[in-house]
Amino acid sequence: MEFAELIKTPRADNVVLHRPFYLAVEGTLCLTGHHLIFSSRRHDNAEELWLLHSNIDSIEKRFVGSLGTIVIKCKDLRIIQLDIPGMEECLNIASSIEALSTLDSVTLMYPFFYRPMFEIIEDGWRSFLPDQEFELLSSVTDEWRLSCINKDFSVCPSYPPVVIVPKSIDDEALWKVAMFRHGSRFPVLSYYHKKNGMVMMRSSQPLTGTNGRRCKEDEKLINATLRPGKRGYIIDTRSLNVAQQARAKGGGFEQEAHYPQWRRIHKCIERFNILQESLIKLVEACNDQSHNMDRWLSKLEASNWLTHIKEILTAACLAAQCIDREGASVLVHGTEGTDSTLQVTSLAQIILDPRCRTIRGFESLVVREWLQAGHPFQQRCAQSAYSNSKQKWEAPVFLLFLDCVWQILRQFPCSFEFNERFLIMLFEHAYASQFGTFLGNNENERSKLKLPQKTMSLWSWVNSSDELIKFQNPLFEANSLVIWPSVAPQSLQLWEGVFLRWNRPSKFLDEAQEEMINIIKYNKQLQAKVNALRRQIAEMGTDDTM
Repeated sequence: MEFAELIKTPRADNVVLHRPFYLAVEGTLCLTGHHLIFSSRRHDNAEELWLLHSNIDSIEKRFVGSLGTIVIKCKDLRIIQLDIPGMEECLNIASSIEALSTLDSVTLMYPFFYRPMFEIIEDGWRSFLPDQEFELLSSVTDEWRLSCINKDFSVCPSYPPVVIVPKSIDDEALWKVAMFRHGSRFPVLSYYHKKNGMVMMRSSQPLTGTNGRRCKEDEKLINATLRPGKRGYIIDTRSLNVAQQARAKGGGFEQEAHYPQWRRIHKCIERFNILQESLIKLVEACNDQSHNMDRWLSKLEASNWLTHIKEILTAACLAAQCIDREGASVLVHGTEGTDSTLQVTSLAQIILDPRCRTIRGFESLVVREWLQAGHPFQQRCAQSAYSNSKQKWEAPVFLLFLDCVWQILRQFPCSFEFNERFLIMLFEHAYASQFGTFLGNNENERSKLKLPQKTMSLWSWVNSSDELIKFQNPLFEANSLVIWPSVAPQSLQLWEGVFLRWNRPSKFLDEAQEEMINIIKYNKQLQAKVNALRRQIAEMGTDDTM
């Protein structure tokens, strides 16, 4: 298909762009295969706006006489308005934008056409491979092995080709366990706690059904992670009621009779349409400027967004507590093991592991616990808060995870190497990007699409020196301790950097950030001078004694 077929009017003049907190600008609007480009005609202050079609969530058309207005609502939550003279031109542009922003084929998306303008120093597709992670693990324990049982994705289509499993469990046993778990997602290693050798594993629900089916190999695999005489914890991210209902559909949970050394705890985390509705309500509340205080607080509460944040953080803190304080191993699962399970395992690692609080460590975590672990980004991030089509699979699961990370970052502002901007950038690229990193729903699909060969990795750009500096936290001081975030309601706040970003001027916040960076730089210079003077005094002291 040629993009030109979808573009009925490639260019329109005398278009007026309206954005909150900016003066209206007149200019030329151009449509390309992947971008909407607005260029102002003012010679004193030329301005350009480049918007990916894939970032457009919905558009609305209005007409007053022959003047048409298009309101574009984006997946990054911004709203822009274009006034276009001429009804026919306006209709043509609107229908072109609608067609270009809803392309069916993944291979027609921008990452397959993007050519980088920056110098590529590292291949981000090869930056965080499973064998590199296993090498780190092998330096502290020899109880685990890399299994290539899924090398052609035939055992579990949503798992990567290589997984880490207990050394005592062979591939034949793994195959049997896969048959006993939903979607064949058998338990694999998520995290090894160096301090005490405890581990966190993740999987999907067991297929026990109504007749209490069991699998000896599954029991053996899970028990292989326990120390002699120790108990383990199974954290089920569904309510007990939902888990019991799952048995009628062939699913279920681990029976205590067959897993006597494991204690099951249910920590309900919501899924799918409940989360999507929550996001829609929250964004609607944030965009309504007419609220009085009572109405704003009541709409914020009615969205339940902060309640979801609290539920996720509570479950993650519980997993971390079991591992660090109770000295027990943990298995986390819900139904599929591709959503709430990954929120819990990744946040528990941020609490426990200082490496995950560095930039590269966090990138590695996203690759390991989200991309390789089979979170279906293509389905979950297909629409954002403004879409009119109500499809079943959309849910802001990854955004909720990033929000939880931001809550911890806000409580421990010196313990993270990255800043808020880094988290916002990941949110934006998960929904619309020039990079191929978040395309597809799992490694199997990415392999079939040949993404490493045909697209650029987000990490190649982020880790280039020019970009990396923008994502560094000037307050960072390495902290090797476990950090315990508060989940009390008064400790959790609305993430203004995402949800109020386009609804308020950012000038003063930017100036404050700049000033803080300058103060920290100056402080470091003074500290260097103090150290130099101390050395001089020490040298003078040694000269005197001689």
